[in-house]
Amino acid sequence: MTQTGTGVARKGGDDEDGRAWSRGAASGEEPFVLPQWAIQIVRAALAITFRVVFRLRLTGVENIPPEGGVVIAANHQTYFDPFWVSSPVKRPLRFLAWDAVLGWFAIGRLMGWLGAWPLQTQKGDTRAYRRSVRWLRAGGALVIFPEGGRGYSDGLLQPFKPGATRLAVETNTPILPVTIRGGHRVWPKDRKFPRPARVEVIYHPVLRLDARPGEDARARAQRASKRLYEIISSAL
Repeated sequence: MTQTGTGVARKGGDDEDGRAWSRGAASGEEPFVLPQWAIQIVRAALAITFRVVFRLRLTGVENIPPEGGVVIAANHQTYFDPFWVSSPVKRPLRFLAWDAVLGWFAIGRLMGWLGAWPLQTQKGDTRAYRRSVRWLRAGGALVIFPEGGRGYSDGLLQPFKPGATRLAVETNTPILPVTIRGGHRVWPKDRKFPRPARVEVIYHPVLRLDARPGEDARARAQRASKRLYEIISSAL
């Protein structure tokens, strides 16, 4: 699952907003999301901005499935990652983000409008998991950052958590591995504010999780997580 950042100081009001967002989700109320036509306009505007500010390069976009359930799993380097990863996607998608971040005035609200779902990272969030399963089984695309938080300041990966591959196995959906390269130079964990730097987002061929004879779901997910780590790290 993704925890979109822990390294930036937050004011009390931001925490209150995040808890309020979580209470709304827990009560069964779906967070507000822009209509898809508006999301596409925002994505296009952000893509232009990213090309100018970060010299963003997108590689392998032809590997993005145009339809059908898919888990989009990427390494996590900055708070901009969800926007970078989703900028070339032409279909509805959702992504899981730390609930407190969704209360932040600018980035948090934009993430929510573009389809972020709150995830309570302090405890097992069964609601977020069930919501993700329903979305994937209905043919949706879901963005997850398996590291669970931003990676190391030198760009190296943290160990992967099993959430991404567990979801893929349970819903029998493929995984689209994505490597974000150079993001750690834009906004590493030890910096409070971002800076311009070149970024490349690489969309690898889809990874299909075919079961081996006698292999249970847990072993299948563990094997897939190891393979996913190898693919993503190979392009760093």
